[in-house]
Amino acid sequence: MANLRDIRNRIDSVESTKQVTRAMKMVAAAKLRRAQEQIFQVIVITADRGLCGSFNSDAIETAKNLIETSYAREKRDDELFLLCVGEKGYTHFKKRDVRLVGDYQGIFDDLSFDIARQVVQDAVEGFERGIWGEVMVVYNEFKNTIVQNQIVEPLLPIPEERFETPVMREEADVFDLPENGQTINYIFEPDARGLLDELVPRFLYYQMWRALLESNAAEQGARMVAMDNATENAEELIEDLTLEYNRARQSAITRELLEITSGAEALEESG
Repeated sequence: MANLRDIRNRIDSVESTKQVTRAMKMVAAAKLRRAQEQIFQVIVITADRGLCGSFNSDAIETAKNLIETSYAREKRDDELFLLCVGEKGYTHFKKRDVRLVGDYQGIFDDLSFDIARQVVQDAVEGFERGIWGEVMVVYNEFKNTIVQNQIVEPLLPIPEERFETPVMREEADVFDLPENGQTINYIFEPDARGLLDELVPRFLYYQMWRALLESNAAEQGARMVAMDNATENAEELIEDLTLEYNRARQSAITRELLEITSGAEALEESG
């Protein structure tokens, strides 16, 4: 039977272990709460100028709806960051209760791939440092000169999409989808990690570059339609004003003729 000293030592040992486990529990709880209360960044792409119909307001309203429907709590708890590409979006959101972390203005006059790279690098830096855990992009996609689609898509983390890997037939340059659980063992050179380190940044850069190009094309299409409508309205207004002018001029001439006639009759009567 264990003596009192041994039992006391065991109690002290268990008590010490309990303190460690309690501390680990608190750390895990904090990390769990942090994971559940994820911090987000939203990148909103608008134009630097107006006179393009509802182009800017459509993108802004889409971003606002995204924030209110998906990130209302994060916004309230100051866990939502906004990065604006384009002056119109920045001008709108800087007056609102939103935490801005950057802006890119005046870029569309000389749009370059370097802009897309810089935007992505800013987003990746915050993602890797744990400032935010998810990045969404809001922009207008060009469909035609009349229609622009409002797009909301994830940038980070890169979405994991399941897909079938094609198998190339030996006898022809044709692809078949694998059947019956068939798998392929690829050889990566120099290695898979090296390829990912090179390809993933390029993938993100081109995702942002596409969004900027789509937005720019949609902006020009919207402005062309808006200015075409404005030109037609101006022509109609000119026609209406010209008609009004001719009527006023005819009325003035008629009034002058009546005055001349009345004056001549008055002179004849006085003579």
